[in-house]
Amino acid sequence: MRVTSALFVSALVRRSFIEGAFAAVVRHGAEEAGAIFVTVERPDRTIDLYAPAPQTAFDDTGGDRLFQRVLAGADAAAVSARLDRERRFDTDLWVVAIEDRDGRSFLDLAPDAPQ
Repeated sequence: MRVTSALFVSALVRRSFIEGAFAAVVRHGAEEAGAIFVTVERPDRTIDLYAPAPQTAFDDTGGDRLFQRVLAGADAAAVSARLDRERRFDTDLWVVAIEDRDGRSFLDLAPDAPQ
C-alpha cells in the first residue's frame, strides 16, 4: 500500500530535522497523490532538485517512492524555472525545501539515477 503524499512529506520533514537539517513545505500539493519535488540547498547556495523517478525505474519488488536528481549544483533561478514548468504541467505537486550542509536529500534514489 502506497502512503499518501501528505504522510510522505511529513515523514521527510521530520527525518530532515532529526538528522540535523532544516526542512519546510514550500508548496502544499494534493493530499493523496500529488507529485513530490525536493530541493536541497547547501551553505554555498547551490541547489539540487529531486523529482519522482520515472516508472521504468521501479522493479517488481513494490518500492514505494523513488526519486532522481534532475538538477545538481544549480542556482535558485534555474530551480525556480524548472519548478514553474512542472507546476504548469501538474498543479497538484508538492515542493519540499531542505537546507543541509552536507547536501543530503534523505530520499530513496532510483538505482540508475545520477547520485
